[in-house]
Amino acid sequence: PPVGCNPYCIYYRGPPAHPRIVGPDTAADDWVDYVNLIASFTLFPTCNSWYLGANVPGKPRVFMPLLGFPPYAEQCAAVAAAGYEGFELASSP
Repeated sequence: PPVGCNPYCIYYRGPPAHPRIVGPDTAADDWVDYVNLIASFTLFPTCNSWYLGANVPGKPRVFMPLLGFPPYAEQCAAVAAAGYEGFELASSP
């Protein structure tokens, strides 16, 4: 699920007793995999550009931006519809 999924997440987390919501340990890796899957259908990953980290010697090439807003919004809606399954309401900041 996308990090910072949507503003409804802030409302969902409930009262101030839960000042933060923590995603699953695998969430960031899963999101990077998803973004790279979408990018793999384009020519973007074949370019030597800063958005792949090509300007930093030794840096792993990772496509960072998600192409298109609709897929992002759909992912956010799916996470919200599932009641933020896998997320943890944390009581400490």
